[in-house]
Amino acid sequence: MKVHVLYEDNHLLMVQKPVNIPVQADKSGDSDMLTVLKEDLKVRYQKPGNVYLGLIHRLDRPVGGAMVFAKTSKAASRLSDMFRRRVVERSYLSVVHGVPKQKKGQLVHYLHKDKRENKVFVDPKHPKAKKAVLDYEVLESRNNFSLLAVKLHTGRPHQIRVQLSSIGHPIFGDQKYGQHVNKPGQQIALWADVLSFDHPIKKEPIEVYSLPPMDHPWNIWSHLRVRQTMPFNTLKTSEISS
Repeated sequence: MKVHVLYEDNHLLMVQKPVNIPVQADKSGDSDMLTVLKEDLKVRYQKPGNVYLGLIHRLDRPVGGAMVFAKTSKAASRLSDMFRRRVVERSYLSVVHGVPKQKKGQLVHYLHKDKRENKVFVDPKHPKAKKAVLDYEVLESRNNFSLLAVKLHTGRPHQIRVQLSSIGHPIFGDQKYGQHVNKPGQQIALWADVLSFDHPIKKEPIEVYSLPPMDHPWNIWSHLRVRQTMPFNTLKTSEISS
């Protein structure tokens, strides 16, 4: 596994999560982000004993892109509070089937997660349903696919995948919420491209960018302005291999 570091200081570690890697250890026994990053910090800084690294938020296993971890408990507490207060801006790129009727829009649904199926359903009448809100913008459409920019206002499980599928535009490669239009084995085209917030300790603005690999279907837009104007983060410092 190779993990690109987008930003690092004494308090934060921001990385580009590879696709198909769990954020933390699960029953699969596969390598996970939290364990790999802890081991890397232990080796790079020659730390004895256990290394602290706070898991603040998650990305679904098949999804890649920008993530932030806390290297101190103080930063972890403040960052967690910032996520709860929704002052952390998170945006995503996604390739969906079809062309949405509205170029821009806000989606509001009430979602319920069935833990036995590990699947989320739109169900406003369910007593445990939670409100999910996102904004989207169609950046370009081609070959009956559309490239969307998505901004989250809430952080519900599988939120983007469920909400886009519910309006008739499932994400390319999504085997869980778009199996009727996707082929087995296709990689989901959902990528966390921007994380932006005020540093929890220094109070300075932090913004990192992460761009998806130019594999299909992302390469449909390799020539477009959207890729040229989204800068690679200049704060990228190193690459972790494990």
